[in-house]
Amino acid sequence: MANSLVMYEEEFSRIHGVCERLIRETHAKVVFLVDKNGQLITAAGQTQHVDTTSLASLTAGNVAAMGGLAKLIGENEFPHQFHEGTHESLYMTVIGGRVVLVVIFDNRTSLGLVRLRIKKASDEMMRILESVTTRAEYSGAASPFAEISDADIENLFQ
Repeated sequence: MANSLVMYEEEFSRIHGVCERLIRETHAKVVFLVDKNGQLITAAGQTQHVDTTSLASLTAGNVAAMGGLAKLIGENEFPHQFHEGTHESLYMTVIGGRVVLVVIFDNRTSLGLVRLRIKKASDEMMRILESVTTRAEYSGAASPFAEISDADIENLFQ
């Protein structure tokens, strides 16, 4: 299981901006960023008709299942996955071993364009994720809730 990802508003805004730009540059319908635990980090595009909770958990499950298959044949993981449908296709890539970038697109764009733009977006997101990790290590806080004691929690429920 991957470690929890804790980020500040600044990093979140940068990550969301990368997703928004990816929508424009690829002419995709939807872009999601999901952590490997199945938690949705952000989404951009036409998300109103997509069950984002299910998509996030199924994405994590799919990556875990494909990771199991990869290990069976001697690979660490399959960092890129493409699923082609009749009307829509889905491309997923694992970034930094922590998050999964998911792009849903139709025939308005090509797989080649999506792959090209995902490469650039992945590199940028990797730099942002590295800054999130560095910031967490520098601050010494593994969690923003580290200073909350059991007594504090007990007092909350009394």
